[in-house]
Amino acid sequence: MTRRRAARRVTATDVAHEAGVSQATVSYVLNDTPGQAIPEVTRQRVRAAVERLGYAPHAAARALRTGRSDVVLFVLPDWPIGPAVAAVVEGLTHGLEQRDLTLLIRRASGGRPLADLWRSLTPAAVVSLEGVADGDRHALDEHAIPLVSVPLQARVNADDGVLTVSHPAIGALQLQHLAATGHRRTGYAAPADPRVAAFRDLRLDGVRTAALDLGLADPSVREVDLTAESARSAVQAWLAESPPVTAVCAYNDDVAFAVLAGLRALGLSAPGDLSVIGVDDVPLAALAAPPLTTVRQDAGALVEHIVSAVLKAVVGEGPPPRPRSDAISLVVRESA
Repeated sequence: MTRRRAARRVTATDVAHEAGVSQATVSYVLNDTPGQAIPEVTRQRVRAAVERLGYAPHAAARALRTGRSDVVLFVLPDWPIGPAVAAVVEGLTHGLEQRDLTLLIRRASGGRPLADLWRSLTPAAVVSLEGVADGDRHALDEHAIPLVSVPLQARVNADDGVLTVSHPAIGALQLQHLAATGHRRTGYAAPADPRVAAFRDLRLDGVRTAALDLGLADPSVREVDLTAESARSAVQAWLAESPPVTAVCAYNDDVAFAVLAGLRALGLSAPGDLSVIGVDDVPLAALAAPPLTTVRQDAGALVEHIVSAVLKAVVGEGPPPRPRSDAISLVVRESA
């Protein structure tokens, strides 16, 4: 049995030989080194050789040369990967690729120190979606690794310069829509997954504050997991209250879908028996029965701001754009 020989990696020396130039010229062209008077025809010859040979710069060598890698470490908390998080990941990947930066995702779990995730990489920057411990922040500073922190709190932090979505505003917008359509007694369908408890509490606080401001009773909170049976029990309980709940704010669209399934299991429907409003505006929201009224989060605003903050920290580009004011919006359909 013969063993296949692994294909040899194409090197900058190979490119130089193919193009008939020095290896230094190849380096100057590929890195667009300023102050080098290299004729355009030579630059084109080097780029053509790179294309023919399929040359890709070695990441480790590039890190030694520049003092950092081209990897941006995205530390993802132990959250379920729902549509909102997936949209942020996709947007960051695309946005950073446009500037020759690669997004590497690592999940933080079990109280593992942040340093365990970045020390072996020497990343160009670290992006965190949670607060960072002082020890980790100081260690990153000592190694000159920029940190772009997106705190959970609904605020724009002047030190971090990153826009965060106001989760209380999401809950308030849900309740305000239901009140504007005539509902006086509301419920809140809370998720069963403990990993999203912080987001749940912020959104529920927004619902409660809006209800108080409008002179409405505190919403009736019931946990709904992603099963029709769980939602069926919650719907029965809401309708049995005195006075009965007539509309429900769901934590997100998935929980709202469960509530709609619970209504169907009882032979009921929205909005006639119970109005339902979700959060996220996932693609299936428009295809639900009935189409789901929901709150859309503008992931693009967050992505744009994070990418700009990373570029400012890594390559010294201008300050991040001012946060947009339309980070959330109401999408009215038939369920509420």
